[in-house]
Amino acid sequence: MSQTVLVLAYDVGTTGNKTCLFRIGDTVDMLASHLAEYPLYMTADGGAEQKVDEWWQAICSSTHTILETTRTDPAAIDGMAFCCQMQGSIVVDDQGRALRNPMIYMDGRSTRQIERHLYHGLLRISGWNAFKTLYSLMVTGGLAATAKDPLWKYHWVRDNEPDLFAKVHKWLDVKDYLVLRCTGNYAMTQDSAHLTFIYDTRPGKFGWHGGLGKLFNVNPDHLPPVVQATDRVGELTERAARQMGLRPGIPVFGGGGDTSLTAIGAGSLEPNDTHIYVGTSGWVLANVQKRMVDINNFIASILGAIPGGYNYIAEQETSGVCLQWVRDHLARDEIGVYLEDMQAAGPEEEIGHLYELLSREVAKTPPGAGDLLFTPWLHGNRSPREDAFVRGMFFNIGLNTGKRMMVRSVLEGVAFHKRWMLEAMEKKIPRQNKVRFVGGGAKSEVWCQIMADVTGRLIETVANPQDAGTLGAAIVCGVGLGLIPSFAAAKSLIPVGRTYVPREEFKPRYDRLFETFKALYGQNRKLFAGLNNRPANAGDTHG
Repeated sequence: MSQTVLVLAYDVGTTGNKTCLFRIGDTVDMLASHLAEYPLYMTADGGAEQKVDEWWQAICSSTHTILETTRTDPAAIDGMAFCCQMQGSIVVDDQGRALRNPMIYMDGRSTRQIERHLYHGLLRISGWNAFKTLYSLMVTGGLAATAKDPLWKYHWVRDNEPDLFAKVHKWLDVKDYLVLRCTGNYAMTQDSAHLTFIYDTRPGKFGWHGGLGKLFNVNPDHLPPVVQATDRVGELTERAARQMGLRPGIPVFGGGGDTSLTAIGAGSLEPNDTHIYVGTSGWVLANVQKRMVDINNFIASILGAIPGGYNYIAEQETSGVCLQWVRDHLARDEIGVYLEDMQAAGPEEEIGHLYELLSREVAKTPPGAGDLLFTPWLHGNRSPREDAFVRGMFFNIGLNTGKRMMVRSVLEGVAFHKRWMLEAMEKKIPRQNKVRFVGGGAKSEVWCQIMADVTGRLIETVANPQDAGTLGAAIVCGVGLGLIPSFAAAKSLIPVGRTYVPREEFKPRYDRLFETFKALYGQNRKLFAGLNNRPANAGDTHG
């Protein structure tokens, strides 16, 4: 490839935005990255919100930092795209201004809305209205089956904030709002449109479905145009360029959600290629060529960034954040001296070093953690058992249980859950003996080996696995600019980093623990619901 260009890719997640500068030529190389954090606002009624201006401030500040530290001329940037958290709900007025804080994917307060629309009717399937379920499955290949789905957040605003809802002009996902803020143009990529579950995903019929819109009472005027990931939605406006420190006119591509673009950045680009992701949340995802759904295991396929393909995905609500919980509640008090040594470091450097320390300590603990099990359901779960009330626990603590065992059991618990999802997915797709592992969790060699041992698969990583989503966004820019002929051609640009082989001597122990791990959910499901399915603060006392 004779031409070389620079592009900016943004990973807008739950805890912060990471801006990455990439050079696209004969290879795709990340030149620099910078993380800017922002808060998450939890409400007593199960809500999870963020602020659009805090997203934007993080995007602008990190862009300035990247340009300054790399001494990059803003005129040299040839394209940009966003990789963002999905299943958010942002309602904007006719000036493109957010009318309220976004309700992000973790927001589960829309229980009354889903009950009213989906849990009534003489005939039901798994508790859902049979007609609406079958109609949605026929048209979209799935169903808005949890209170965390964007459709019910839309109705929550309608029901609880009617004056505000009367001002709604468009209904967007996170990425689509940010593209609007950059370009002034309304658009939604197919992956986000699919997750409204009023978008027709049948081959040859892609588009908003009027029948489903009427059935679920969605105003068609609120729905934006739908685009592909590689479509040029617009150019960076004068105002946005000034705030970001860039030149006006930079092409802004449709981009995609984190699941769609992480699959690309993981190098999972061929049919049935499968990857595991451990970030704040987590998933197991396979590329498939047709729509699939497994209602019993809460797995479905959604349109991805690759034209003609679908992402068959099983989601986990809390994944890498379980290790963050360990860091904050089990580790910090034991390593105060270490933290004092890190006082001069920035927060990202401190956290990175702290995770390295935890990994070294985990390596000193034998596989199986002394038969201690941890369930990584700190904020409910989605697949293979959708349950908003289940929570985490340590099981089988004894007098010999130490903190190293507890930390290792957390890493193993996340791996056990990934195995549970992986085996559920393989009821529909061929077994995959090689699986890519990306996300921040894949930076830990110990966790990579645990993932191989627990799943019994060859685990492959890539360079900078924590940045697979932004690499996917950079490749979107490359394809959109015509520098990379297709997504399939990008596979050679994403070589395997390291490979981890499952150790057969630990298989019997992990198989036994895995069966117990699965049983813990079924035997405690009702107990979790009894504790957590109640109004906020019910029964609480304050002394």
